[in-house]
Amino acid sequence: MSGELLRLVDSIHRDKDIDKEIIFRGIEEALLSAARKRFGQRDSLMVTIDRESGEVLAFDGDEQIAPAELGRIAAQTAKQVIIQKIKEAESEVILQEYETKVHDIINGTVQRIEGSTVIVNLGKVEGILPRKEQILEDTPRPGERVKCFVLDVRKEGQRVKIILSRTHPDIVRRLFEIEVPEVADRIIEIKGLAREPGSRTKIAVLSADSRVDCVGACVGVRGSRIKNIVAELGGEKIDIVPYSEQPEMFIAKALSPAEVYSITLNAALNRAKVVVPEDQLSLAIGKKGQNVRLAAKLTHWDIDVMSKEESDHIAAETGRALATIENATEHTTGRLVRLGYTVSDLARSSAEDLMQIKDIEEEEARIIVEGARRLLVEGLPAAAEEETEEEAVAEAGDDQPAAGVETAEEAEAGEPGETEEAAQAAETDETDEPHEISAELEPADEEHSEADDDRRETEEAQTEEPGVQVQEPEEEKRV
Repeated sequence: MSGELLRLVDSIHRDKDIDKEIIFRGIEEALLSAARKRFGQRDSLMVTIDRESGEVLAFDGDEQIAPAELGRIAAQTAKQVIIQKIKEAESEVILQEYETKVHDIINGTVQRIEGSTVIVNLGKVEGILPRKEQILEDTPRPGERVKCFVLDVRKEGQRVKIILSRTHPDIVRRLFEIEVPEVADRIIEIKGLAREPGSRTKIAVLSADSRVDCVGACVGVRGSRIKNIVAELGGEKIDIVPYSEQPEMFIAKALSPAEVYSITLNAALNRAKVVVPEDQLSLAIGKKGQNVRLAAKLTHWDIDVMSKEESDHIAAETGRALATIENATEHTTGRLVRLGYTVSDLARSSAEDLMQIKDIEEEEARIIVEGARRLLVEGLPAAAEEETEEEAVAEAGDDQPAAGVETAEEAEAGEPGETEEAAQAAETDETDEPHEISAELEPADEEHSEADDDRRETEEAQTEEPGVQVQEPEEEKRV
């Protein structure tokens, strides 16, 4: 009996990797529980096992009890307790083992798929890959080998629950450490990482050795290293960006492959205004804004990408609005415009925020903030609105006044319904040479009638030949 017990303990120790002392203590507690079930709850009961011979010794006080006296029911109870203790010990061993692998990559095999959850066989235990931690493009099949990131390990009851992930950004970091020896040896440091799982990843790297090209080492000969990582992630695109201590340079590299025209940093708002050529705008923004979104995550700057035309328009509009704020100097408002501030930015700021900018005093900062808040409530200045409307008319190529807009002649006459002839007649009464002015008006009337004839001929020509555009006569424009 003692020999069989020792062999059983040794077998459990090898198979479950459980310490022998834990097994011996579990068996002793099981036998003690059986003795108490047979003889009642007595404090005098004690059970020990000799670690060398495997002999079981049971005592009731000073009186020794033979194991055979415990009976069949007590033996069955002891068996259940032993099994329970072994399971507890096994769970504890697994917990301790996989706690050291948290935030690391492990290999597994797809065991089965339960609904949207994938069960991965890790050897001694099964891991759980929830739907939200799976890459959308992945199509796992039973028996397929897969690399997973250990997200969490916790004990629930007697079971150890291991949560796996394929979407965590650090899985890319770990894959680079596996595929690129320079990263594992800390010759190349990964300074930042931004990822949208299954679609695109941007990673910033920096070389500690000037002789080592950080980007080239990560890519490998003919892309051999990066190809393995991309294949493991299901074809996810990876942009490797050289890190720079200069924010402007880092932001420009992070927006690659787009070319950058200029970058203006606003440290108070943590904002970077990036101006790109018109033909590079869509490339800088990326599909559904993905490129600029990942660049913002990577650099930790709020990036606004715009074309040069749009930047000039916003700057002009902001400059006109700030010019209406009383007691705000043109030098200060110009600096704020160059830094990329808008009226809404200034309204959300405080005087203390603006005082961080060099040479802006507290009183002027307070005036600008209050003025910006007032402008948001009242709207843009009227002058800016009229100028915008005139620009729209000029772009349309129409020299005639827009509908509903009072002309300069009508404003001088004071009656919006007066015709041009009435206005000129009023001017004639005030002049010293009425005959000379009226003589000049007669040819104009003739020219006007001739212009009407030309317009009718033009309309008839357009009716007969709809595909031909006829230019408006010059005489009519002059009149």
